[in-house]
Amino acid sequence: QVQLVESGGGLVQAGGSLRLSCTASGRTFTGYAMGWFRQAPGKEREFVASTSWGSTATYYANSVKGRFTISRVSARNMVMVYLQMNSLKPEDAAVYYCAAESGLRVGISADYWGQGTQVSISS
Repeated sequence: QVQLVESGGGLVQAGGSLRLSCTASGRTFTGYAMGWFRQAPGKEREFVASTSWGSTATYYANSVKGRFTISRVSARNMVMVYLQMNSLKPEDAAVYYCAAESGLRVGISADYWGQGTQVSISS
């Protein structure tokens, strides 16, 4: 059974940092891109960042470029994905979801999703 489990969310002051983690297991993730999405109350789920299997292709939403960094450590049947978030802003507050999709980039129709982790920002 494929599982994506996020951790690392919490409450942080504006300008602070958080590091989200995601552990993906239950199948071979060779050739899978891993990524992060977020969803704030009353808004649609939006793309944050994505990295390909060999980390050769990395993508970021314009709103997080220069502040967030995605990274991954890949094994045959497990992948660890991280999202380092710096200079956090109140508008970054959301539930953050880890996702996996076959190919170079994760999209909204990803194959697998985690349950989400809450990130709250105090101003």
